[in-house]
Amino acid sequence: MSEARIDKWMWAVRIFKTRTIAAEACKKGRVTINGSFVKAARMIKPNDVIQVKKPPITYSFKVLQAIEKRVGAKLVPEVMENVTTPDQYELLEMSKIAGFIDRARGTGRPTKKDRRTLDDFVTPDSLDDFDFDFDFEEDKKE
Repeated sequence: MSEARIDKWMWAVRIFKTRTIAAEACKKGRVTINGSFVKAARMIKPNDVIQVKKPPITYSFKVLQAIEKRVGAKLVPEVMENVTTPDQYELLEMSKIAGFIDRARGTGRPTKKDRRTLDDFVTPDSLDDFDFDFDFEEDKKE
């Protein structure tokens, strides 16, 4: 098969969980092929570069095979190549860290995982190496 629908392909290579979500992403203008916005019925060919905007970053994929049948996760590298730039992944890490600092007021208490991540961020591991137990009382007796 030399061509496939973009929504079916994105579902088949597990970019989106369902085909409906893939079609909605196309409809909302979050998917581009070679720089132009596309509809869900657009046909793709091998060597097309697809950009999918999943805030806060934009993923880029190169089509190696145009398929419409869903494949196992181990077979995905034969069908597509992830060509997302490293700076996009840095942006993702920064937004994860910022999510804990700029917590929206009224969103409730942090979960246990949120609290642990926040604690790790606030108190770096390097502070554990110091011994802060100073005996000031002994200095006063002299």
